[in-house]
Amino acid sequence: MTAGAHRPAGTHLLADFYGVDPARLVAANDIDALLRAGALAAGARILHSHFHSFGESQGVTGVVLLAESHISIHTWPEYGFAAADIFMCGDAQPRLALELIERVLKPASSIVQHIARGRAVIPGHIPEPAPL
Repeated sequence: MTAGAHRPAGTHLLADFYGVDPARLVAANDIDALLRAGALAAGARILHSHFHSFGESQGVTGVVLLAESHISIHTWPEYGFAAADIFMCGDAQPRLALELIERVLKPASSIVQHIARGRAVIPGHIPEPAPL
């Protein structure tokens, strides 16, 4: 691999957050700032972000585009639920982004799926699930 080359193998975290205070799930600017902070905590490079609010007291959808991939979120304040998608490759550490997002949203419970991506692209590497 040449210096500065970007490895395709990465980690994809799918997080469902339950029992979140609805007030934490409605402000697009706050959620944008939270996901950007998560990206920085993970050591990722932010390229762009776009967030959309569906109206007062309504949910938010948005994405932070990263050199390493993305972080996205969809919120349903009426159910106290948020679904986040954190995919990072290279040296970024998506678990650190997840920990920050969870610490701020303070869900009563969460379910996180961990998916190893692109491992077979690396010559001689046999894909197997990465531990949480």
